[in-house]
Amino acid sequence: MTLELQVDAVSEPCPGYRSVAFTLADGGPPPAYPPGSHLGLEWAPGRWNAYSLTGPSIAPERLHITVALRPRGSGGSRWVHRLRPGDRVRSTMPRNGFAPVETARRHLLVAGGIGVTPVLSHVRWHSFWGNPFSVLYVHRPGAAPHRDELRALCGDRLSTVTGRRAARAEIHRMVTTAPFGSHLYSCGPPGLTAVTERAARDAHWVAARIHSERFDRRREPGRPFRAVLRRSGRTVDVGAGESLLDAVARIGVATPSLCRSGVCGECLTPVGHGAVEHRDTVHAAREGRIALCVSRAAGPTLELDL
Repeated sequence: MTLELQVDAVSEPCPGYRSVAFTLADGGPPPAYPPGSHLGLEWAPGRWNAYSLTGPSIAPERLHITVALRPRGSGGSRWVHRLRPGDRVRSTMPRNGFAPVETARRHLLVAGGIGVTPVLSHVRWHSFWGNPFSVLYVHRPGAAPHRDELRALCGDRLSTVTGRRAARAEIHRMVTTAPFGSHLYSCGPPGLTAVTERAARDAHWVAARIHSERFDRRREPGRPFRAVLRRSGRTVDVGAGESLLDAVARIGVATPSLCRSGVCGECLTPVGHGAVEHRDTVHAAREGRIALCVSRAAGPTLELDL
């Protein structure tokens, strides 16, 4: 199901970032959604990108996103930065792969750069329900969208740092002093989420209490491999710098996709045979599936249910 949205307002929370508020084009109420959800927006015919929702998720009056400008990106962020009030946009319903765990004794949230967007929706939720939480916001000097909103919601539960050494020290403090039963959520560049996950593992956190969402589309190339598409009876050779999703599309096999960064789970596909190098953050390995947009074969051949 898709939504027809209309741009209601735009703003610039800080240089290089654009916040957009949408209403439903037909004037109806927007759908409610769990915190950590995202919208898929069609920024060109057949091209969709996922953007985290930052506003209140309970009975929202508008749907809010904030997008960092990526001049050398595929074009989605430049399109968002050109939106003006009155523009019409096609969108998916809100989807979620980064929701808070309701049974957590305490929620520890680590945000890096534009990774603050889903964390902000978590904070709104926890503030509304009175859940115990704390937030670490890591950002570059002069580039901290939504910092004032976080400060108003969090009070002394918010810590902000701008250096890597300070970030590592604060993350270490968080994971080593949290009460048993806490859950840890990190969102941001791969380097920050990796440091956060490693600190938690070193502090003997179990994997089920560590959650992450990476906001970076740059992927290291891998080894070439061959994909065997079982249902369509086709094979395709995937190049070292080519994604499996692009290779499959190149031979005319249609597959759903949205974020193209291993976050949304739209392109998850069952694996029939072969080892997978999982690069996603939606835990495809637990389900015997592969995220076509970022993950690759760990060997010479991979058989897929496509």
